[in-house]
Amino acid sequence: MAPKASDDTTTGAESTGAEADDLRLGRRKAARYIVPVTVIGVAAATIGLVPALADSGDPDLPKITAQQLLDKIAASDVQQLSGTVKISTDLGLPDLGGLESGLLSGATQGGDGSSADPSTKLTELAAGTHTLRVAADGPDRQKLSLLENAAEYSVIHNGKDVWGYDSASNEVYHSTADESSGKGSGKAETPVPATPKELTEDALKAVDDTTSVTVDGTVQVAGRDAYKLLVKPKQSGSTVGAISVAVDAKTGLPLKFTLTPASGGAAVVDAGFTQVSFAKPAASTFDFTAPKGAKVTEGDEAGETAPGHSDKSDLAKDLEGIEGAAGTDGLDGLDVLGEGWTSVAVFDTGGEGVPSGAEAGGDLGGFLDSFGDKVTGKFGSGTVFSTRLINALMTDDGKVYVGAVTKDALVKAANAAK
Repeated sequence: MAPKASDDTTTGAESTGAEADDLRLGRRKAARYIVPVTVIGVAAATIGLVPALADSGDPDLPKITAQQLLDKIAASDVQQLSGTVKISTDLGLPDLGGLESGLLSGATQGGDGSSADPSTKLTELAAGTHTLRVAADGPDRQKLSLLENAAEYSVIHNGKDVWGYDSASNEVYHSTADESSGKGSGKAETPVPATPKELTEDALKAVDDTTSVTVDGTVQVAGRDAYKLLVKPKQSGSTVGAISVAVDAKTGLPLKFTLTPASGGAAVVDAGFTQVSFAKPAASTFDFTAPKGAKVTEGDEAGETAPGHSDKSDLAKDLEGIEGAAGTDGLDGLDVLGEGWTSVAVFDTGGEGVPSGAEAGGDLGGFLDSFGDKVTGKFGSGTVFSTRLINALMTDDGKVYVGAVTKDALVKAANAAK
């Protein structure tokens, strides 16, 4: 829902006997370890909630209101482009000695699969700094390449086909685009928002009467004049400080997106074009043939997993998708407490709380010890797992509270739920 005002806007299976016992046991085991995965996975899934300041420059552009700029973004219809995007993500995760890579992959795939599967590979964007090469030619042809030191990973959408190729492992992943969900557009979706436009679209879904939206001057990005849109939560208790979006003055396309946390410091997410062209990319850009000797994995048709639930918030949908991917489909229903930027998702694992480091043992035990803080309240006791953006509380009786809110706000929500 877009803001209404101008410069400072507020806008508003069932099993029996031994099978049931095995199911309950498996659920309890999953519950003991799923929260860290959920925290990281949610952070990746909600990466589109925040932006950062754009490049230097202060071009002289006509005055524009916040509503007019929002309308400009909504009306933007850039069909053809190519360019380079730099994305930096700093969720404040502890140094896990490489363990985080396995957890991130598990949060989205949850099992054996192809290293070329976009739902696995693109979660790398949830940490560190990466360079992407992007190209688009209408709704049926897009390409995104993740450039690495000595390798390249690409996702290519061309008509009904979606290909993922990992040059490091020489693996290929192939699936079919869900053309019905986009009214025939065939738009290929990635598990993690990767461009300023995708990040901005996700962020603006959170704009309601708990949000302040203003125009914060002008800037130049990738050599183009742009307006800066500033989005801030009005509510206290949110971990989101501000979202800044540089919007191309001519096309209305978001060129740069930055999320800064309420706690201050470096941006949580900073993604922007360093080069951009609106010329039609060569048709060969979207051609793909599996290299000789490559391992090819055929995936499910897009849209058959992680179904949406229109009666729940975007955060709830993201959480349900992560739960299913991480093997927690059998958990009790997920509810949302509160509203706006301080909403908290809650679900019951149906099992015990998080084990101590000694109980968990090995790398996971060290992970839990370094990542969790013990807390108590009217709800009882539990452990809070944190990033700079997402906090998750798992109570000792197996309930989980997750939100882009402070630890105090999370405990308050858990207390109020009692």
